[in-house]
Amino acid sequence: MPTAVASAREILTRLHEVMAARSNAQAKLNQVVGIIGEAMGSEVCSIYLLRDGLLELFATRGLKQEAVHVTRMALGEGLVGTIARDVATLNLDEATSHPDFAYKPETGEELFHSFAGVPIVRREDAVGVLCVQHTDPRRYDEVEIEALQTVAMVLSELIANAGLVDDTRNSATRAPQAQGQRLSGLKLVDGMGRGHAVYHQPRIVIEHTVAEDTEAERARVYSAFAKMRSQIDKMASQADFGGDGEHREVLDTYRMFAYDEGWGRRINEAIDSGLTAEAAIERVQQRTRMRMRQIDDPLLADRMHDLEDLANRLLRIVSGQLGTAAQAGLRQDTILIARNLGPAELLEYDRRRLKGVLLEEGSLTAHVTIVARAMGVPVLGRVKDIRQSVVDGDLLLLDVEQASVIVRPTPAIEKAFEARLAVGQKRRAAFAALRDIPPVSKDGHRITLMMNAGLRDDVAALEPTGADGIGLFRTEFQFLVSATLPQRERQQRLYKDVLDVAGDKPVIFRTVDIGGDKALPYLRNETEEEENPAMGWRALRVALERDTLMKAQARALLEAAAGRTLNVMFPMVSEPWEFDAAHAIFEAQRAWLAGRNRRLPTMVRYGAMLEVPALAEVLDILLPKLDFLSIGTNDLTQFMFAADRANPKLAERYDWLSPAILRFLARISRECDAYGVQVGVCGEMGGRTLEAMALIGLGIDRLSITPAAIGPVKAMIRSLDIAALRRTLPALLAAPPADMRLALTDWAREAGVELV
Repeated sequence: MPTAVASAREILTRLHEVMAARSNAQAKLNQVVGIIGEAMGSEVCSIYLLRDGLLELFATRGLKQEAVHVTRMALGEGLVGTIARDVATLNLDEATSHPDFAYKPETGEELFHSFAGVPIVRREDAVGVLCVQHTDPRRYDEVEIEALQTVAMVLSELIANAGLVDDTRNSATRAPQAQGQRLSGLKLVDGMGRGHAVYHQPRIVIEHTVAEDTEAERARVYSAFAKMRSQIDKMASQADFGGDGEHREVLDTYRMFAYDEGWGRRINEAIDSGLTAEAAIERVQQRTRMRMRQIDDPLLADRMHDLEDLANRLLRIVSGQLGTAAQAGLRQDTILIARNLGPAELLEYDRRRLKGVLLEEGSLTAHVTIVARAMGVPVLGRVKDIRQSVVDGDLLLLDVEQASVIVRPTPAIEKAFEARLAVGQKRRAAFAALRDIPPVSKDGHRITLMMNAGLRDDVAALEPTGADGIGLFRTEFQFLVSATLPQRERQQRLYKDVLDVAGDKPVIFRTVDIGGDKALPYLRNETEEEENPAMGWRALRVALERDTLMKAQARALLEAAAGRTLNVMFPMVSEPWEFDAAHAIFEAQRAWLAGRNRRLPTMVRYGAMLEVPALAEVLDILLPKLDFLSIGTNDLTQFMFAADRANPKLAERYDWLSPAILRFLARISRECDAYGVQVGVCGEMGGRTLEAMALIGLGIDRLSITPAAIGPVKAMIRSLDIAALRRTLPALLAAPPADMRLALTDWAREAGVELV
């Protein structure tokens, strides 16, 4: 090539002249491929457009002209089809080496080795593909790919103005489907809601992409940035959740992104290439979306969603198109629908009208999920095909507990939903009435019923649920919502706040369980990417290797618990020496504080989590060193069955009530009892009434469960004769029935045990 690129600006200037000409669309496209191919020194430049669901070769320089309007490919077929399907870029030094390569003999492309292609995007969908090819096998430079992506944006405007965009995939034109359609998703924030569908944000259509005056466009962007930052500062200062919490930290992180200089610099560079302010923002936003599609790390993807939200806000300001449903105002009870939401955008809605949120994406650790939980708004994520199934104004019935939403319910479905809503409210009222009544069985046996927490706001559930304390406080949540590693002082404030709210009730802090599916972008593993992260570099393994992290957390916990009892446990202990090493770090920090006359906890109680089955074989070594043991049934189950709990094919395959699990837990319970060490369960198993009954039957007297499960489990305990159960269960385990779940259910029914 004569130069890396003749510069995107030079190409755009020439394309601007083509777009302004009076020639027809085909003639313009023929000129465009010539301009791009010549500027990039590429022997082939081709444009494929989506027509009637197929990608059709519309114009080419370098391939055989007789292939134009003849060569067609389906989405996902060949390299071009893969680019359009995935809305992703390909850059190959040898096209035939790619597994999706498909040879089209009529094009004469067998002469060419290198291949680079970018999607032509409109309203987030690929409407075509722009690609270049060369005889020499070489990868195109990054600056060349950038130029192609910028040119593809301008082509989007050209083909739209020429009426060449295929609208067959536009969901807005589709007729609604039949009544009572049920869509499923991922439970993000529990609750039920009835409301009419409102789409959060219609896409802003950019009318002009090529700038007449670069400096004028730059000034428009600077002005929009100032206005956007002012809006976010005001929003963060006025957000009212009734107290501090992780949602505050979320907004602080969001505000940090708004002031990020790198983001503004990338927009400036796009303007330098010759784009208008709107097109430059959209150009950077497209690049962000493409990166999001390639990111497996959920935490990093969530950060990218924040940038997407900010880009949408900036685009609306610079274009003068407010455009969101929040600005228009909600006129009736609403279920909001969005691909994803930033935390600030959710805050703009009227909470009196907002009854729920449906997201096409979303995750448990996303910033919007944390803010929605603080607002008390139910959220269902990962709802597929929602744009094909729901139109504005449709009545929706959202039930996050059932992980579903019903679209356009029939009168009968709506009546049943209202009845279930009423029953749920009545049942919750009955459980709430048990708040001050202890979980004592019919035969007078007291069970310790504690709750799990991870956010500062979760601790507020102690009083309304009547829980005996917090049996598991997941300290990693503070790390997950932060853009950088939380400083020791910030950790200390959180732990002290939690202890203050808990008052006289105990709190068991689990040290950070990060890594695996909770990877942090600012604390990466230096080793190669793990094939099985759940069994990899995570939890205590990370903390012991990065001991400065554990030292900081140890000091924060010790100082926060000054004058009180500190209960701390270490996650994923596999061998006794790991507990010893973690214990030594805490004791060294306690000695350091004592040497400086700092106030210390009156007592420090140390525990371990049994999640790795190997630990059960060396409990006789570990138990004499422990004050308590907690069984984490979520990880334990997947490790015992070698079954990834995130795999939907395996999620329901292995039962918590299988004889293998129950026998294992019974052995642990007996051994802990022999050493006088209190044992409890702090996994989802303990939050289900039948499973909780089985655990109690095994001799486990302490459960730590979700706040919502406290009432149902307490009601079950108060209806249970524990002595009778403990006489029955050993016989069932000695000669297991074909269906242990059914056998336990039958026993409970005959004994009058209240199960939910």
